[in-house]
Amino acid sequence: MTPDQRYFVVRGRLWRRANPALSDKEHERLVRELMRCRSAVGRAKRSGDKAAEQAARKGVNAAKVALGERGPVWWDDGAPDYNRFLVKNTPYRAWYDQLPQDKSK
Repeated sequence: MTPDQRYFVVRGRLWRRANPALSDKEHERLVRELMRCRSAVGRAKRSGDKAAEQAARKGVNAAKVALGERGPVWWDDGAPDYNRFLVKNTPYRAWYDQLPQDKSK
């Protein structure tokens, strides 16, 4: 997780975290909705129902926006959004380069 708690890193890429100002109850509700919609995407893909898949993907996006993982940023200090950027192409590079690297890969 980045020092400012805005992102986590997976395979060298930044991913925006959920808004920490959400209550635990609201966060849990939105995560349940996200998982429900992701399941619906899978079901629709397996059945070949393109309309249902599109509707389910809209639900996934809506849940992610409500969580703060997509859409407008949840912080208010004017810092830019680096969601989905490679860490090496952001101001987080120096921080990331100082982290211990997994030598087993």
